[in-house]
This record gives sequence, C-alpha cells and structure tokens, in this order.
Amino acid sequence: MDRVLVDRKPTALVQDFLSGAINSGAYPAGAKLPTERAIAEELGVPRSAVRDVLSVLEAQGWVVRIVGSGTYVAKRDVIEPAPSVPSDASPTEIMAARLIFEPRLAQLVVMNAKAADFERMEDYTRRGEVADDFEEFEHWDAMLHEAIAEATHNPLIVAIYATITAARELAEWGQLKRLTITAERRDAYRQEHREIVAALRARDGRAAEAALTAHLLRVRRNLLGE
Repeated sequence: MDRVLVDRKPTALVQDFLSGAINSGAYPAGAKLPTERAIAEELGVPRSAVRDVLSVLEAQGWVVRIVGSGTYVAKRDVIEPAPSVPSDASPTEIMAARLIFEPRLAQLVVMNAKAADFERMEDYTRRGEVADDFEEFEHWDAMLHEAIAEATHNPLIVAIYATITAARELAEWGQLKRLTITAERRDAYRQEHREIVAALRARDGRAAEAALTAHLLRVRRNLLGE
C-alpha cells in the first residue's frame, strides 16, 4: 500500500486506513491486522496515534487485541468515521473539557478496573519517570491518562476520551506545553501521576478524583497562567 502523504491529523489517517481496509474486505473477520509499528511506518505517523485508534476500535468491538499474538478483526460491519477534533480547539478549551470530564472517571475506574488496568497505569507511570526528553514524557503522560479512561471499561467514555487525546496532538497545544514545561514542573507531574494511580489502585474514588483535579489545575495554571 502507498504511504499516505496528505497533511492530516495522525489519528484521522489511521482511522481512515483501518476503517477502509476492514470495510473493503482487505481484512475480513478473523484476519490479523498489521502490527502497530508496521501501520505507523506505512502511514508515517507516531505509534501512539495507531495505539489510540486501535484502543477506540477495540472498545467499540471492531477489533480484538490478544496479548502476545496481535490484533484481529472482530466483525465485518461498516465502521463509521470517528468524530473529528475541531482544528481550532484551543488549549483553554482542551483544559476546560479535561477538567469537567477526567476527574469524574475516577468513580467508574474504582468500580470497574481490573488488576491488568492498574498494572498498565503503573507501567506508563514508570516509563514517564525515566523519560528524558519532551516528546517521550508527553507520550507516556498521554498514555497514562488514556489508560485511566480505558479502565472504566465504558466504550462511550473511551471514544470520547480518544477525542481529547487527539486534541492534544494539535500544534498549538504542543507548542504551548513545550514553552511552559520545566524540569521542576515535570517532576511535579510525575509525583501527581503516582498519587493518582495509587488512589485508583486503592479504589479510593474520592482521593483519586481530588488527585486528578489537583493535577489538571496545576497543568492549566502552568499552561495558561490561570
């Protein structure tokens, strides 16, 4: 397949590629999809974008991911296009949405998360601890917050949060984050991530919601001065 060269958001490219391949029958029910690395290289996008789209498709029942084996097409129904992120979504709007949405996930995670969910959160937290550059830290930061949404085991919430994750790929957000991040702020985020995951693992919904709120307020203050 030819590399896609159109100037579009990475998640949109991946969504179009996978939905087109499945809907056309190129990958029928039961077929194994290419690896995340192969798709990323084919489309010229970050692996994180591939992972984001696969997470949404899995939550919606279109694909099944088997640890140690790969990702398989679950059924042949037509995949509807994913909701697009407004190209003019500002960092202020993104933070407003996150503050309204993310802390409320804590109670659902406490009720529905499995041991594997907490292990994944802790793994992403550890990887963020040792990330030594901006892009790597941002990747594991986004993966942790996405893992929290996925731990609700609510397909609608996972799909909504994928839109927030995609919004974080917008150029204005990344530029502002890069300009305002410091080593001290990154260390504070790491500590807050540990506190969030610890509260969730203890199934303390109130503490987890408070920790998420405090973390997002710090992010907003650092980004926007509010």
